[in-house]
Amino acid sequence: MNSFFNQMNDDLRAHGLGQPMLLIDEDALNFNIAYVKQQLASAKHLKPRLVVKSLACLPLLKKLSFELDTRHFMVFHIDHLELMFNHFDQADLLFGKPMPIRAVERFYQNHHTPIQCKIHWLIDSFARLQQYHALADQLGLSFNINLEIDVGLHRGGVQNSAEFIQMLNYIQQHQKTLNLSGLMGYDAHVTKLPKVVKRAETAYAESQHIYQNYQHILKHQFPDLNHAQLCFNGGGSPTFSFHVKHSVCNDLSFGSMLLKPSDFDSEYLSSLKSALYIASPVLKVLDQVSLPGMPSFKKIKFFQKHQSVFIYGGYWMGQYVYPAKSHPHLLYGRSTNQEMICVDRKIDIHPDDYVIIRPSQSEVVIPQFNRTYLYRKENEWNSSDLETSRFEPWENFRE
Repeated sequence: MNSFFNQMNDDLRAHGLGQPMLLIDEDALNFNIAYVKQQLASAKHLKPRLVVKSLACLPLLKKLSFELDTRHFMVFHIDHLELMFNHFDQADLLFGKPMPIRAVERFYQNHHTPIQCKIHWLIDSFARLQQYHALADQLGLSFNINLEIDVGLHRGGVQNSAEFIQMLNYIQQHQKTLNLSGLMGYDAHVTKLPKVVKRAETAYAESQHIYQNYQHILKHQFPDLNHAQLCFNGGGSPTFSFHVKHSVCNDLSFGSMLLKPSDFDSEYLSSLKSALYIASPVLKVLDQVSLPGMPSFKKIKFFQKHQSVFIYGGYWMGQYVYPAKSHPHLLYGRSTNQEMICVDRKIDIHPDDYVIIRPSQSEVVIPQFNRTYLYRKENEWNSSDLETSRFEPWENFRE
């Protein structure tokens, strides 16, 4: 891995911008795409749905949409709707969290042209369902309603069969304004529970059983609302490997795992590669660590093992991975302007070199940058095997 980062540093020194850059390693991304395609090929029961907030970069979404042959997306922000309308005709857009009624009202006030995409509004409670009915009635529209069900995460949504039946009855009574388009059950807790509490396989089976019970109620007590086009959404990335083997769902959301930030280092995603990095230029290098107001600390042997490296920016949500064993100083503190990191004195590092951070989440980091750069290798000449690195700019969504 050091050779990879050494090469990246050399390429950034030669072709970088001299400022922090968010990078996607093309080779790792393509590897992950190939793996996902292979898994989905044996999971014909599932339609893939890309999570926009985790992949909030237009060229990236276009590439993934093409490679995975899907126009199904999960969105989390009203502002992302317009971007999706403009770039993905006939897209199927499912909200991943319930939108406050004021946000929905403002959206329809500002959007006057016919909507060619299908929007599923996520509803988590009877009170919110009533709000959406009132707004749809006021606007003379019919809303596609996807009901959020709690399958064990305990983050809200329908909690029991009585609540579920109440909401389905209400939808059935107001079919001019409310159209049931499916269910959504997010099961991220499955792989995060300590094994001493519950094995992931057991937690997944339980979540699927809960989901299936709601499907059973819908099918047998509300046959007029039940049809083959309903979207039974599940996921996302943490339980991808479970759903592709067996799932009561027909629609699977995922996103982060395609870039694999460190929060997704899991035994269930071990086949995937890390593809997302932040590269930041070194501004200053001091030969040892010095703390303000503490001159005597210089004499402590531990502090003599490191040099102080100040970088452009800092305090990103992630871990320093290059140079190896680099880390912020506990006492010096963090900085978003010029973060100081401790680097082993044996490492040869200079201003204009780059340090590399591996983000822990993509959804937090991507909107902090105007662009993501695809770090790729291309043949410089068709007749030559010589490869030269390139940084292709891709525009990000901003929040």
